[in-house]
Amino acid sequence: MSHFKTARPCTLLPWLLALTLGLAACAPASPGVGGAQSTSPAPERVWTPPPPSRERAPLAPAPIALPAEFAARRDSLTLADLVDLALRNSPDTRMAWENARASAAAYGSSRGLAYPQIDGAMGITGLQNPATQGRQSVQQVLYIPSVGFSWLLFDLGGRAGTIGAAREALLAADWTHNSIIADVVLRTARAYYDYVGLRALLEAQRTTLAEQNVNLAAAEDRRRVGVATIADVLQARTAVSQALLAVQTTEGQVRTARGALATAAGFPATMDLDADVVLSHGQIAEVADSVDVLVTHALENRPDLAAAQATWAAAEQRTRAVKSARLPSISATGAAGRNIILSTGGGGGNFYSLGFSLAVPLFNGFSWEFNTREAQALAEAELARTASLAQQVTYQVFAAYEAQRTASQRVRTSAELLASATASAEAALARYKEGVGGLIDLLAAENALADARAQRIQAHLQWYSALVQLAHDAALLDPDGGARIRLSEPTDPTR
Repeated sequence: MSHFKTARPCTLLPWLLALTLGLAACAPASPGVGGAQSTSPAPERVWTPPPPSRERAPLAPAPIALPAEFAARRDSLTLADLVDLALRNSPDTRMAWENARASAAAYGSSRGLAYPQIDGAMGITGLQNPATQGRQSVQQVLYIPSVGFSWLLFDLGGRAGTIGAAREALLAADWTHNSIIADVVLRTARAYYDYVGLRALLEAQRTTLAEQNVNLAAAEDRRRVGVATIADVLQARTAVSQALLAVQTTEGQVRTARGALATAAGFPATMDLDADVVLSHGQIAEVADSVDVLVTHALENRPDLAAAQATWAAAEQRTRAVKSARLPSISATGAAGRNIILSTGGGGGNFYSLGFSLAVPLFNGFSWEFNTREAQALAEAELARTASLAQQVTYQVFAAYEAQRTASQRVRTSAELLASATASAEAALARYKEGVGGLIDLLAAENALADARAQRIQAHLQWYSALVQLAHDAALLDPDGGARIRLSEPTDPTR
């Protein structure tokens, strides 16, 4: 009779529960990274990061020197020069290019599915048989070099779908790269026109300041001979101060715009470079093509829309590959090698194998069906995104076209405004010098002239900015910042 008793389950449960609770209490805190806490200790406190390590991506500094071919004209860089520099230095273009290269490598990798996979192997086995029944112990070393292969001979769309998806993904990456280049060109061109426009506005305001100084001198002369009062002099001094304040404000804006231009070109904002300040380089005119023609061209040639279409095509190819998972496939496998025995007697022999297999998927818990539904839904989502982008492209071209038309009208109207304001200011100055006109009338006329000058400059700036925006939206923007848009009814841009 045994003297040992079996413990009852009811007596083990408290001990198991206590052990479980003890282990739970000993659970470590959430791990941090690099010695820092995993999260902030409280919602209102910021998280303290770990010390910098080599694992962090290095921040590439912006170039601090112009290339040799641009150094000689660093004070008069053209739009084409600045666009060239921006495309060289832009991290956006490099990122898009590297993504395209990665997609090209992925496409090349996917094409390997059409070829057999061949592997070489070398096996080494040491054997020792024990001495039994009068037999001596035998030691052997077995070398087995071999080559094997596996090859998917036939499936119903899986391999082709995978390769097709990679191919379309490569096209999408390449189109995205082109779209990024167009965006960089547009961004640089707008920074250029903003800077040049502010420079032109500054020159106009300096002209106004010089005219106000002339008026002040005239008012002081008239007061000395007794034909004007101190109120006229004070009004003239106020006008001078207002003109000086406008000049100082615009000077600050010019410096800021110059830094923005350097940044757009890929350099630090403090970079010592300047642009050609001649605003009117071309013909001020309206667009010759209709908005429908430009919309059609954009829908056929916009790189971002082409990238969206390629992304949808890739989703369709992935759907094809997913559907094939539930269909039969035929594969071939084989191996060949030699057994080499190193022992007292030596020996060995060759071997090979070749086989074919037919795989027929039967059931996997309906995962194939749900995977197919998921792939089809994602493809439909990409199709909807493409349609949405097409609508956006149409609107962008329409809005840019109307903005350019308005800008063309403002150029003509601002020219007429400047001509009439100039004539009015000249007449008011002549009447004031002759003593038949008041200073208030002269100052009002010259304020109108200053406003007309600013309106003319802004109208020209908006015309160029609207033209480059329309060229971008209609896929007619050249890589050097030029616009391949047909213009009609050219007018003199310097009037």
